[in-house]
Amino acid sequence: MSDLTPDQRQARFIQRFMNGVPHHAALGIGYKAHGKDWAELEMPFAPQQLADPDYGIIASGAIYTLMDSAAGFAVFITRGDMSPHATLDLRVDYLRAPAPGATIVGHGECYKLTRQIAFVRGYAHDGDPANPIANIAGTFMFTARPEAATA
Repeated sequence: MSDLTPDQRQARFIQRFMNGVPHHAALGIGYKAHGKDWAELEMPFAPQQLADPDYGIIASGAIYTLMDSAAGFAVFITRGDMSPHATLDLRVDYLRAPAPGATIVGHGECYKLTRQIAFVRGYAHDGDPANPIANIAGTFMFTARPEAATA
């Protein structure tokens, strides 16, 4: 039995996710909050996120990565474990550009789980969730652990 408190187990779970994806550090993506079936990550503005430095336009790929990670983390939270899964489909509808220099928050929600598929939705905003910069909808597929595949 673990000597960790529930808060310590939760902190370890979050840290394991954040450290397990190397491009989180490259883009400056960090943990913000979560609930029973949702998660929020944030991406403070940084020059390496820019697609066009002359105009300060953040690359759509950086926002996509934030949203893929927030939705994937919501799947982990909903399942209550770090079961491997892969993005099967993720649609991102970009609604507007973020404010210059803004921190972008990615909110992902896992609203349905089946034996093999997780269904997610969410949004990205730069300070006001009621005025999103992007909406997402997607699916994640659970994958077998390598040791389970050979057993």
